[in-house]
Amino acid sequence: MNFVVRPVGFDDLAGLVDLAKQFNLLNLPGDKKVLTEKIERSVQSFSGELAKEKSEYLFVVEDIEEKLIVGSSLILAKHGTEEVPHSYFRVLKKDHFSQALGIGFIHQVLRFQLDFDGPTEIGGLLVDKIYRRRPEKLGKQISLSRFLYMATRPEKFESRVLCELTPPLTDENRSEFWEALGRRFTGLNYTEADLLSQTNKEFIESLFPVEDIYLCLLDSKARVVLGRVGESTKPAQHLLESIGFEYIDEVDPFDGGPHYGCEVKDILPIKRGQNLTLSTAKESHFSQRMLVATVGDDFKSVLSPCDVRGNEVVLPAKQRDILGLEVGQAVFVAPFDYDKKRSKE
Repeated sequence: MNFVVRPVGFDDLAGLVDLAKQFNLLNLPGDKKVLTEKIERSVQSFSGELAKEKSEYLFVVEDIEEKLIVGSSLILAKHGTEEVPHSYFRVLKKDHFSQALGIGFIHQVLRFQLDFDGPTEIGGLLVDKIYRRRPEKLGKQISLSRFLYMATRPEKFESRVLCELTPPLTDENRSEFWEALGRRFTGLNYTEADLLSQTNKEFIESLFPVEDIYLCLLDSKARVVLGRVGESTKPAQHLLESIGFEYIDEVDPFDGGPHYGCEVKDILPIKRGQNLTLSTAKESHFSQRMLVATVGDDFKSVLSPCDVRGNEVVLPAKQRDILGLEVGQAVFVAPFDYDKKRSKE
């Protein structure tokens, strides 16, 4: 089968609704009206009609043969503005020592913070359950392809990137962290608060305490999930770590999920990517498997066998046709596989 990562279009609505209904995430719900608005915002973002703080880029993976939308991912160009700040808890340590008793404690505390000049954020990563575990690694493809778009259009994004990872939740989709903390300050249950925060975050700033919160005072169920990643999210965590992202001692104020971040220049698909020219050859040795993306207005990305020769790259005719390119045109090429140990060098 052949797959292509590309911007979402209006004709993708039905397929995107079917995909989103499998998961029904808050930032990508299986709601036709909401997804129509997201598609419209994405189309305007890709065409440059919206300011950075309003731009939201929605990518999809298409199974070309079956003409199906089988995956998605998002880039929020700027998460945190004067109008809608980015809220989070900074995780800090405080030392307390008693001279009289000769003992001391190092306490972890949470400090509520607001960022009015926030980073770029990535999210919305979905892959159709039927297409998971395929050798093409579609989740990895659509996750990494976003960075190829960012690499070729850096002016559209901030200099740092954030990803908020989902922590362990209960079988009833409840957050123990929210029950122990957020609910006591807002009176809302987890679902109500998270849904409201999608359109109005004022209640967070108004009701959350500005004083440090000592973790030792929270319920043990809340402490144990703080900064942890849920089982279904661990593959995404490992992928992010392999390309340079690290835990930045911040957690989500709703569920205590960890925030991972990286400077754009240090994200490996960007750092190790190359601008090359499409070439052809009588004999090619496609010894590498790489992500290849267009650099023009019509963004597309494919996973392809490659023969890199200096400043040129040779692709199989099928992948070249999927990208809609001819020999002599420019492409951005990035490795697909990364060694987690080498990424820290």
